[in-house]
Amino acid sequence: MKVSGFTLVKNAIKFGYPVVESIESILPICDEVIVSIGDSEDETLLLIKSINSPKIKIHTSVWDTSVNQGGKILAIETDKALAQVDNQTDWCIYIQADEVLHEEDYDIIQSSMLKYGNDQQVEGLLFNYIHFYGSYHTVGISTNFYPNEIRAFKYNPKVYSYRDAQGFRIRDNEKLKVKSIDATVYHYGWAREPKVMRTKYLDFNKLWYSQNKIDESIKEKENFNYAYKNFCVVPYTGTHPQVMQDRAKAMNWNFDERIYRNRLSIKDKIKRIFKKYLGLDFSYRNYKIV
Repeated sequence: MKVSGFTLVKNAIKFGYPVVESIESILPICDEVIVSIGDSEDETLLLIKSINSPKIKIHTSVWDTSVNQGGKILAIETDKALAQVDNQTDWCIYIQADEVLHEEDYDIIQSSMLKYGNDQQVEGLLFNYIHFYGSYHTVGISTNFYPNEIRAFKYNPKVYSYRDAQGFRIRDNEKLKVKSIDATVYHYGWAREPKVMRTKYLDFNKLWYSQNKIDESIKEKENFNYAYKNFCVVPYTGTHPQVMQDRAKAMNWNFDERIYRNRLSIKDKIKRIFKKYLGLDFSYRNYKIV
């Protein structure tokens, strides 16, 4: 069974992406890892080369900044990376530059690939998500944070990145048929030092909106105001993936999670009740569970 990982990154140092940890977290279960590096303003290329693994295959790309609606450029660049995957691959693992896999999940991921490798009804694997918000010690529980997404799928040239590259579809806009597995993606996109978070937020929003639609209140402040998002967080009591533990210990900013407790909206509370007692899940699903 051949497994190919793929990812993309741009300005990893400038925006504080844990991309080295991200790549290192999938290397043990991949035969190759495609890394597409955008035209960066920092030393992202040298950073990726420093990983020094023969499994890593680097490709460079120039991002079309004129594509600034709905994050479509991210899907375009993801497809560029996917196109470099060896066509003899059996399974693909996609990891974004702020996502990390836990070594405790390697066995379930690999055994699931073997289990469903010949099952024609299964096209991908659905992972759980933990979204860190504000710090490495707090996670978001609002419904704004997606609970699951496809991060492994069988190699097929008809698979493509969908919308803003959060997930994938196949053929003519069909949702992939997936099996849910007990493996988790640790998402650190909202866990950055406030100054870096502000810079990243303003730049990233340009991929979705024209410049005049970017929140003025964020532009006016020196630090990112995590409270501006009406998210609810709770303390994180689990372990970080091994590759992220040093970064988490080196956290150099304060985040008072007490401010963000008990902030669930009435809508979120109702959704949680429906899910808990009636089994009704209103989460957006870009996949079909089989």
